[in-house]
Amino acid sequence: YTKVLCIQHFSCHLMKPVSRTCVNGRCLTYQQALPTQPVPTLQHTCERYLILLEPFVEVDELKRTKQLVQEFLKPGGVGEKLQKGLEKKALNTDNWVSLTTDYLDNRLPVVAYSNISEIVDTGIMFNSETIPVDYLRGKPLCMNQYSQLLSSCRIPGLEMDSVVFHGKTSYPSRYITLAYNSQFFMVDVYNSDGTPLTVHQLCVQLERICSSSLETSTEPVGILTSLNRDSWSKCYDRLIQDKPNKEALSAIQRSICVVCLDKAMPQVPDDMYSRGNVLQMMHGGGSQWNSANRWFDKSVQFIIGEDGAFGNNVSHSCADGTIGMTLTDYVSASIKKLEIIESPTVPLPTPQKLHFNITADIKKAIEEAKQSIDKIVQDLDFSILSFSHYGKNFLKANKMSPDPFIQMAIQLAYYRVHRQHCASYEAASMRLFRQGRVGEIPSTSSASVAFVVAFNDPNKKNTEKVDLLRKAIEVHKWNTSMEISGQTVFGHFLGLQHQATEKNIPMPDIFTDASFDRVFDYRLATSQVQSKSGCLPCACPYQRKTYDICYTLLKDDMAFVLSAFKTNTENNSEELKKAVEDALLDMRTIL
Repeated sequence: YTKVLCIQHFSCHLMKPVSRTCVNGRCLTYQQALPTQPVPTLQHTCERYLILLEPFVEVDELKRTKQLVQEFLKPGGVGEKLQKGLEKKALNTDNWVSLTTDYLDNRLPVVAYSNISEIVDTGIMFNSETIPVDYLRGKPLCMNQYSQLLSSCRIPGLEMDSVVFHGKTSYPSRYITLAYNSQFFMVDVYNSDGTPLTVHQLCVQLERICSSSLETSTEPVGILTSLNRDSWSKCYDRLIQDKPNKEALSAIQRSICVVCLDKAMPQVPDDMYSRGNVLQMMHGGGSQWNSANRWFDKSVQFIIGEDGAFGNNVSHSCADGTIGMTLTDYVSASIKKLEIIESPTVPLPTPQKLHFNITADIKKAIEEAKQSIDKIVQDLDFSILSFSHYGKNFLKANKMSPDPFIQMAIQLAYYRVHRQHCASYEAASMRLFRQGRVGEIPSTSSASVAFVVAFNDPNKKNTEKVDLLRKAIEVHKWNTSMEISGQTVFGHFLGLQHQATEKNIPMPDIFTDASFDRVFDYRLATSQVQSKSGCLPCACPYQRKTYDICYTLLKDDMAFVLSAFKTNTENNSEELKKAVEDALLDMRTIL
């Protein structure tokens, strides 16, 4: 499952708070009682697949695909064989979907950023499992990802990466890694008696580092983590042949998190400031600015700009965006009640600078990494829409389900820009199940297409448009219910494909047919992530031909971050942003 891997979650302050449903309780209270992910029946998944195909294929192609499905469903056939293998696998694992949707085999560069305040208190809360249990519709959610968020790191490997988790070891980390001036320092955040350092003590330590790391001749090793994974893996293997290098790498990997103190970014007009923050948190601005002041493999990086800008990013290989947002909300709440009280003068250990021995081939790789990250910086584009005309209160007053309404607005906007419908999905949390991660709710349906076409038809009455909108919303609600209850079409098919690969069975025609890509080769990836603190998440497109849209829906307003790659000249995030705004305004007129 390589489609989601290059998503880089981060957040920056844009809007006011929104509530989140949490009930007090220990983090893993219900963990073992959670159900395992079910395997849908083959018949049900294939029936839904054919329904999903309808908006994208002509009658003749649909007829041909139905024949392939019938062949796949034959008693004693390949479909039944793969299904039995998958059901057997599901009996012996907590979550068969999470095993097949691996985030570690993507070879594209990983570029991730994060947000800081009282990280010591945050670590205590997360690692002691005292955070409130998350609930969805009264049911407890899997909380396992919280224990993986801190003191963890992605390790590069050829063909496949791995993740190490040090938070639950016998000797958990007692320090953070601080990045400043593209150099790295170990900073203890606990006293010898086990109590956390005060804010004042942390400030003293940070000032020590800022006054001691003025040299700029040190090679920026951190920028190597922005390379494509195979290139970085080869460099990593060469680095660890040297003992001091291996010890320095291990120190970063074992630390609670990375805190990045950035130098000033280029000045931008006030109306571009939020977008500039987005870019700083996503990639650091390039090799001349802060892209080397990072360790992109770390699960959490907290980034503080010289101008006070700050952001949060969570590596998708360790946790999902909703988990990172919980961390962000906690940190943001801590900032509001922060009191800096001067601590008694006690000797603090000097922060330890990490040293690397750089050979000629590593130095060459660093130069290549600089060129690589600068290309990414130039190619990646973001647009931010702060929509204040209405929010979910207005939609509820008009008896419209808010999130599906937004999904239909996005469908309408895309069609107006590109004059065609596309395969799209909304991310869904699968945490109702043990070890659940992210699912995909199909957003494009025959009902959504009918609504979009009718809405743009001046001859259609508003009553008819509203009726078609309600039908499209109901279909999206049903697809959502199916996905979060474990009836996943894409996940099921992916599991069956993995079974064919593992058992050396030729890939069935149903998966190599052109129709299959029409449904699952997404051009729109969307997600709503709720926040208490008014922080808005963002993601990179998982491939160059795709848009990514993240949004927050509040009582009286909403916000969107849209991203695309400039090298795909067909996509334009600014044009789509304007189309989303127009769609939301136009749809209000028919209510």
